Amino acid sequence: MENKDILDEETSGNTQQPDNLTTDEAVTVNGGEPEESAAENTAEGFVAETEKIGSELAELKDKYLRLYADFENFRRRTAKEKLELIGNANEGVLQALIPVVDDFERAMQSMETAEDVSAVKEGVSLIYNKLFKTLESKGLKPMISKGEPFNADLHESVTQFPAPSDDLKGKVIDEVEKGYYLNDKVIRFAKVIVGS
Repeated sequence: MENKDILDEETSGNTQQPDNLTTDEAVTVNGGEPEESAAENTAEGFVAETEKIGSELAELKDKYLRLYADFENFRRRTAKEKLELIGNANEGVLQALIPVVDDFERAMQSMETAEDVSAVKEGVSLIYNKLFKTLESKGLKPMISKGEPFNADLHESVTQFPAPSDDLKGKVIDEVEKGYYLNDKVIRFAKVIVGS
């Protein structure tokens, strides 16, 4: 118990300051500086802090301007690349079709002098197969519609005829124009006749 009372007296004694100190001594005891030098340090600190903030602001502004310029360059470059891509999008398909056009030109020349119609038919059939295989290699697929149930997402009904049998009601009886897919996307709807 006595130790606790001694500690309490010491701590309470330390918190009280003597009343006979001058202002300068009191400032020094409390860990401060006299008012005049504190004001000078505060002004110098404020100027230094302002210069530091100014330099940071200039640095951030420079970074912002550089980033904005980079973004503008990126935007212009991507717009230019997009225009070039759109302009040259069909280049691969057209390059693949040029040999087919050459074959058609040769077939037309041979038709003028040919006397055998079956040879001309065979040549045209070969060219058709070559053209179709070229288009298939680029992702084109024909749509099979005949005998299928009518689907408005795939077919365009031209007309309706009475169905020859009950099982063909609501189904495609005939195909007027073939439909096509390009990579599983319909690019031309099939024009069909539907049984009613």
